[in-house]
Amino acid sequence: MKIEKKCWPESFAKILSGKKTTELRLADWDCKSGDILVLQEYDPKTQTYTGRTLEKEITFVMKTKEQPYFKKEDVEKYGFLILSLK
Repeated sequence: MKIEKKCWPESFAKILSGKKTTELRLADWDCKSGDILVLQEYDPKTQTYTGRTLEKEITFVMKTKEQPYFKKEDVEKYGFLILSLK
């Protein structure tokens, strides 16, 4: 399945260059490994799409509201890190 999403210029450039290989998104939509994420560059300053797009295969999905490994107060204080490992 192909899923289209906006992507701000700074993130778009990093994904295009290969420096950014992870994505953090609000989980208000469904996806699974093997789906194609179509990123459409969107400039929030002008509120317009630039016309540039990228297609990336989703290889891993982690959907969570909470992690049982950490205390709630620690999560509220520090938040989470999303890491990509090579």
